[in-house]
Amino acid sequence: MRNPFSGVKFGLRGSGPITVEDYRKLARRKLPGMVWAYVDEGAESLTTLRANRDAFSRWALKTRVLHGSVVESMATTVAGADLDLPVFLSPTGLTAITHWTGELAAAQAAERAGTRAVISTAASYSVEEIAAGTSQSHLFQLYPSAEPTGAQRDLTMTILKRAAAAGFTGMFVTVDAPTVGNREGERHQGMIANPRFTPRQILSAARRPAWSADFLFRRRVSSPMLVEDGGSAVEAVQNQGQLLRPDLAWADLRRIRDAWDGPLYVKGILHPDDAEQAVACGADGIVVSNHGGRQLDHAIASLDALPAVVDRVGDRVPVLLDGGIRRGTDVVKALCLGATAVGIGRPYIYGLAARGSAGVQHVLEILRDEIARVMLFMGVSDVSQLNRSMLLPAGQAQFEAAPDALVPEAVGALR
Repeated sequence: MRNPFSGVKFGLRGSGPITVEDYRKLARRKLPGMVWAYVDEGAESLTTLRANRDAFSRWALKTRVLHGSVVESMATTVAGADLDLPVFLSPTGLTAITHWTGELAAAQAAERAGTRAVISTAASYSVEEIAAGTSQSHLFQLYPSAEPTGAQRDLTMTILKRAAAAGFTGMFVTVDAPTVGNREGERHQGMIANPRFTPRQILSAARRPAWSADFLFRRRVSSPMLVEDGGSAVEAVQNQGQLLRPDLAWADLRRIRDAWDGPLYVKGILHPDDAEQAVACGADGIVVSNHGGRQLDHAIASLDALPAVVDRVGDRVPVLLDGGIRRGTDVVKALCLGATAVGIGRPYIYGLAARGSAGVQHVLEILRDEIARVMLFMGVSDVSQLNRSMLLPAGQAQFEAAPDALVPEAVGALR
């Protein structure tokens, strides 16, 4: 196993960014307003976006002393891929709008850090480009379409065939996007299907000449999985609209399951009944996620939904968490509550926007360093040892509580 504190070589004890929040501040300065709104904001009043972070503060970690343990392993497995770190890169669309190297650079950074990236249907690089530029098999994310009628092209099956031919073996199917969330921050900034460039937006971009030059000359502003060669970003957004369908049903998931030979995880589950149904349709894993607070505002926080989903299906399939991760303590709390691994979206985008591929790797190494330190304080040598008995509701000094008693009442009601 690699040194758990390998992040030291990146300068974690010197100058420069040392936290995910440091990278967030750097990214904010690098990106024009409309792009920043796309990266950092969410739906409507941002209630769910904030709830994803706040949920972690409701749990406290139990510390142990004189335990004689050292950190031996953070290894886990996601969709058949062996990871050295229980953190993977969640799918994000149009990533190259933040840095022209986009998903390809992110996937390469993930490999160097011993993990994997999940490549979005709406990625700025095609699955063929990702496969050609990496040495490991990464994972693919699909926005499924309903069974097509008439002359409508079945984008789903076309995309599936391309991903399989490129060597992708694991797939995440996103099911929480029947339509686009009401992302008011993006709308105010003109970040819509046909972007509106006002003098304010033009000035914001002009103040960031490096970003503007890449935007104009690198031209990585489309989604090649959704358009033919030379297709525009507007065309890609319009085609993606065909995949965001309110008429999607469980039968469509079964159709996709039948068409995909590798591991299939269902992403966007918050209710244990839906998790049960997904497993019944053949899902090999569940990703508890509210789309980073970008879809339904006032939806339950991902971490709050996790225990009930784990209780329902965790003995049959792996359960992953996506949403709100900013610290190593967040990762450890999610693993204690039953997650096999966690995905990060915004944190790796911050790193990419600030420093390209090196920034993504550094974000992952920061999290690795923090996780290892937390494990040492808790007397845990392997992430597989983490469980609910190692958590307490914040502010509670009741160490004798049974694991089920640790689940807050509002979360337990979902069971």
